[in-house]
Amino acid sequence: MLDYQIRGLNFEITEAIDAYVKKRLSRLEKYLEDDQTYVVRVKLSSQKSDRSFKAEVTVQLPDLVLRAEDAEEDLYAAIDFVADKLERQIKKYKTKINRKLRKQGIADLHEVESDIPADTAESDDELEIVRKKTVELKPMDPEEAVLQMELLGHDFYIFMNAENDLPAAVYKRHDGKYALLDTDN
Repeated sequence: MLDYQIRGLNFEITEAIDAYVKKRLSRLEKYLEDDQTYVVRVKLSSQKSDRSFKAEVTVQLPDLVLRAEDAEEDLYAAIDFVADKLERQIKKYKTKINRKLRKQGIADLHEVESDIPADTAESDDELEIVRKKTVELKPMDPEEAVLQMELLGHDFYIFMNAENDLPAAVYKRHDGKYALLDTDN
């Protein structure tokens, strides 16, 4: 079951928009376990600068966070594209889990496969980890971590947040600004 949290920025969410979002995203339910509730955070915004609409959706699963966003001149088109992106992500994830289970030779694979719709066939392009690197998490504040990231010429930087003594990461967003991923335990 999906628990929707829909909010609009720079415009009000009408009943029609609310219903459309729920209808389009309800397609994800066929990939999820029926006995669990999943929070779906939807942020719809009106971009006055270029007269477009942006749809951002995050779905929190037990072992995975699905996230997609899209901006279009038509709000409904943006919602459609985001729903399609999320469906592709969850299909790919389910296919990888299915492959992993097959490789491990789990006897109960038939039970797991029955939960996955037959139309989840994906291409055989495997994600391959080609390099492993171990890093020492040094305590610093997020601003210093951004400076370190820039000095190294990386897109992200992992560090120990000196403000709360927990692991964190900073990264450069598509818009050129920086973001902080902080842990809470």
